[in-house]
Amino acid sequence: MTDTPARPATRATPAAVGASSALLTAGVLLFAANMRPLATSVGPLVHQIRDGLHVSGAVTGLLVTIPVLCFGAVAPLAPPLSRRLGMSRTLGVILVAIIAGLVVRVLGGVVLLFVGTTLAAAGAACGNVLLPVLVRRRFADRIGRTSALYTTSLSGVAALAAGTSVPLAGAIGHGWRGGLAIWALPAVLALAVWVPQLRAEPAEPASDAARPRMREVTRSPIAWYLTIFFGLQSISFYVTTAWLPSVFESHGIGTTDAGLLLGLCGAVSVPGALIAPRLAVRRHDQRLLVAVLTTTAALGFAGLLIAPRAGAPLWALLIGIGQGSLFPLALTMIVLRSGAARLTASLSTHVQSIGYLLAAASPFLIGAMHDATGSWSGPVAVLLALLAPQLALGLAAARDRTLP
Repeated sequence: MTDTPARPATRATPAAVGASSALLTAGVLLFAANMRPLATSVGPLVHQIRDGLHVSGAVTGLLVTIPVLCFGAVAPLAPPLSRRLGMSRTLGVILVAIIAGLVVRVLGGVVLLFVGTTLAAAGAACGNVLLPVLVRRRFADRIGRTSALYTTSLSGVAALAAGTSVPLAGAIGHGWRGGLAIWALPAVLALAVWVPQLRAEPAEPASDAARPRMREVTRSPIAWYLTIFFGLQSISFYVTTAWLPSVFESHGIGTTDAGLLLGLCGAVSVPGALIAPRLAVRRHDQRLLVAVLTTTAALGFAGLLIAPRAGAPLWALLIGIGQGSLFPLALTMIVLRSGAARLTASLSTHVQSIGYLLAAASPFLIGAMHDATGSWSGPVAVLLALLAPQLALGLAAARDRTLP
């Protein structure tokens, strides 16, 4: 009786490896594309929602605030969930939560609108934290390129949702419900593309020694510089998204043109998202990038304060370039400053949870300031003044050093 010869181990062909890598990249880009439309699609439809459900301005204001609150409050759940389920399965669960939330919020009245928005935003909050971790783990040899691609996808589809939700609502019918429901389709597509990753879950460190400790992050000045920098640039972004059209309208620019100016602001953020991460990883120190981009945004807000009507397109362009590049730069610095790969999730959680909580109330507070003064000059001056500490903390966070 002879033994049957053992079969040689099967190796994946280069073509198979390439196809798998391409599928993973596509999954990441589609996943990122679903992190912001749930929030940016609401703002343009607020008036239709308010009239259709007969709710107050305070209620619709809270609806706009919920995603940012969830981005901060729910973010700490992402790392333990990932350790329990695995990264790929956790991202699959997140997509299911986003799809369910986007569907539920258009099925009924005010209660379901808030429940669905909260569910979808909770999923996106965990996704925001885990995307930099996924890039660090699965694309360690091309962090800059992958970060550029996924932040471009994130920013681009967010701008698309803001600019097209109203015309889509008219084309689809069913009012604001149709304009919001359509954004469940990209999430369904992302889940379909992500399914193969559920079968190829890489093993995660099992030992306690390999697990990240949040105290290692909270004790580091680097983490706090980056966190407050992230929070300040988030304040600038969410206030601009909420109120920039109103600023232009108060100076005699029509509603349609004011909306187009906000669209311009969002559109120019796309090339910024593509370029900024690549430039960031090519140098160990990102201080020059932080200085140039913050100064660009400052020029836009200064122009908005001094000559809001005369140079409106230029101010929108400068604000969009500055803000649109600082956000992906901050996400890329999470990866670059984390040092050890095991700390990336903790640093991402720290930066995004606290940073988004800092920004959550800013649209409401700026709106209240306008109501109290009857002018947008004070609120715009506040945004301009906040760029000074943003620059100082950004320069500190951008120095060539990592967490211990």
